[in-house]
Amino acid sequence: MAEQGTAARLIEVAKGELGTIEGPKDNETKYGAFTKANFQPWCGSFVMWCANEAGVKVPNTVYTPGGAAAFKKAGAWIDGDVADPEPGDIAYFDFPSDGVDRISHVGIVIADNEDGTVWCIEGNTSPDKKGSQRNGGQVSKKLRAFKKNKQGEMISIVGFGRPKFGSTGNTKSSSAPAKNTKKSKSCPTCGQDIK
Repeated sequence: MAEQGTAARLIEVAKGELGTIEGPKDNETKYGAFTKANFQPWCGSFVMWCANEAGVKVPNTVYTPGGAAAFKKAGAWIDGDVADPEPGDIAYFDFPSDGVDRISHVGIVIADNEDGTVWCIEGNTSPDKKGSQRNGGQVSKKLRAFKKNKQGEMISIVGFGRPKFGSTGNTKSSSAPAKNTKKSKSCPTCGQDIK
């Protein structure tokens, strides 16, 4: 297990949640219960829960535009078009043509592909490109773009918040999923904002 307070630990915790689905009611999750925002879109609650479990401090990002604004205020924000993302960064999304013209989703960067794309773990997303990317009901691993790229991935990342981490930890083991969580056969991610 990686050391508490590190990017490696944050990623371990997030990986341990892959495949978790909401329910039995819409937007009902342990993540929402943790942030006292249960039955609301829960991508931000997922990020905050993972950060808490990993001993990493992040701003309140239940309302995703507020989380992005807090990172900006702290001087810990990197715009997507000039970013050099790192594992453990918090990615903020605005999906083109989804009817919501603002940041509306958030996830945890687990790898930079060095081609304008990153791999993220996100709560309340769909496991594929067909379903809702910001209210899909699952924790999933997703390929996302922040710059024009050869893979043709749609640019959806607006920018990244960079938490202040402790010393580097070892990334060899991953946390086990919490008890009493549902697992799907595929892995989804994150949801909409709370108004």
